[in-house]
Amino acid sequence: MYYSSTRCKKNITASKAIIEGISDDGGLYIINEIPKIDYKSLHGKTYKEIAKVILKNLLPDYTDSELDYCLSMSYDKKFETKEVVDVKKINNYHYLELYHGPTLAFKDVALTILPYLLEVAKKKNNVTEKTTILTATSGDTGSAALSGFSSVNGIDIIVFYPNGGVSKIQEQQMLSFESNSAKTFAIKGNFDDCQTFVKKVFSEDFKGLSSANSINVGRLVPQVVYYFYAYYKLVSDKTIKLGDKINFTVPTGNFGDILAGYYAKEMGLPINKLICASNINKVLTDFFNTKVYDRKREFLKTISPSMDILISSNLERLLYFKAKDENKVKKYMDDLKTTGVFKVDESYDEFYADYASDSEALDKIKREFKENKYLIDPHTAVASSVYEKYVKATNDLTPTVILSTASPYKFIKSISSALDLDSSLDEFDLIDMVSKKSNTKIPEVITSIRKNIRTNHPETLEGAHKYLEENLLRK
Repeated sequence: MYYSSTRCKKNITASKAIIEGISDDGGLYIINEIPKIDYKSLHGKTYKEIAKVILKNLLPDYTDSELDYCLSMSYDKKFETKEVVDVKKINNYHYLELYHGPTLAFKDVALTILPYLLEVAKKKNNVTEKTTILTATSGDTGSAALSGFSSVNGIDIIVFYPNGGVSKIQEQQMLSFESNSAKTFAIKGNFDDCQTFVKKVFSEDFKGLSSANSINVGRLVPQVVYYFYAYYKLVSDKTIKLGDKINFTVPTGNFGDILAGYYAKEMGLPINKLICASNINKVLTDFFNTKVYDRKREFLKTISPSMDILISSNLERLLYFKAKDENKVKKYMDDLKTTGVFKVDESYDEFYADYASDSEALDKIKREFKENKYLIDPHTAVASSVYEKYVKATNDLTPTVILSTASPYKFIKSISSALDLDSSLDEFDLIDMVSKKSNTKIPEVITSIRKNIRTNHPETLEGAHKYLEENLLRK
């Protein structure tokens, strides 16, 4: 099996797709056919064992020994839990906790292994020149990528994030990684500005560029694994029998995480519905309910900043799998760029979409803690709120896993507000108060960054481009 662009026919290996990050025609790399697997044979296996099977099928030119190396280097003591992720049953809810890695967000699951997948890919393809990772982030990708790539030789990383568009904790995590091989830019703009800028830079003739965003297939593929793992956990706790269908509810911005769920479904995992949960920047909710994607709307800042996105890049991959026509996908993307709108004909019945406001998310955080003494972050609260709406609208009581994508300690202002604490206080003071009130331990990474607070220096996109001109080589 090979990889091709969503916008033109071409065949390259998975390892080359990971090196390039994005196709030179602006399209995203997709496997030419999502493989089917015997999902029942994976029940009872460890997370690493499941991961190896999934990665072997989706990255077919990697050898067993290469995958063993990547998995052993990434899924180790960096994670606080034995099996990388955890599933918590809270009354009738199942929360898939994806935030037990080094930067307390779901991005760690993929961004601890991507550097090693890239390292191996460069060796396989005799690439000796330095690689520079360019990444736009709405909060968590930046710190997870900086953490993941910091220990890999021959790779530099540059992260762009919207100034004022991430939490203080998220920003301090990113700034703490400044080094000779890592740089961060606080951009005067929003996430879409950062993401569009990175895509534009990829279209220029700079040497050795790759990406850690989910536009890179090496970032997307590892996320498929935890859908399988969560399913088997529900089998193990006797919530379902092997073969029964379940739902997944996913807080969604750039569409990468829920697309991984679509891959899992197409590979054979018994998934009934993929519930796409948005905040009030509800461009995806509107798309799935009207078949019209319209980014021409006000960009709103919310308490779930990682979802404050109007251009959901990974949707392009889903468009391709549905349309099966790269010319049609290119037309959709051209229309989006020129008019801000495109309309599709295809059916998207696997998905259900709705959104939750800030007040609804805060209310859900409050209720979950009051009723169950369980803390969830604002993104998870959006997903949990949307799931409640889904059940009310459909009466579907299929067992459902809600993806919990970040530690509540990364969004302490919102958590403290929901818990009726004085959210005007300094974030680190609030962390102590929330820890005491909830009787939960402050994550070590939070304790470490509070000892060395750094200041950002906001930059324009023009200034960032000047930096790249001065520090990157042209072809």
